[in-house]
Amino acid sequence: MYRNPNKNSWTRKKRRAGLALFFLLLVLAAGGLVQWLWNAILPEVLPAKALNYGQALGLIILCRILFGSIRFGYRAGSPFSRHPQGFRGKWLNMSEEERAAFKEQWRKRCEHRKE
Repeated sequence: MYRNPNKNSWTRKKRRAGLALFFLLLVLAAGGLVQWLWNAILPEVLPAKALNYGQALGLIILCRILFGSIRFGYRAGSPFSRHPQGFRGKWLNMSEEERAAFKEQWRKRCEHRKE
């Protein structure tokens, strides 16, 4: 059956636009949440001034720059990036000798817990 290539392209564009809109709304909502939490807690507890919405968004960006906490997907160098299927996939790909060696290593690591 013939497929219209333009239809698939249009669907992909709509998905990307929808995803971009979702993330934009998520960032804007996070700014509102940060502003509300800051203004509800910190001025009463510490000598801090209330934040406006723009300052709350700036605080989110500053935290992202300083701490790098917003991650998507696998990080390079993490143990999961080498085995995206997880530990189960790694275990299933091991030979019997590798499994026995792995079990022995963990027995040695956990010996002190038996005491």
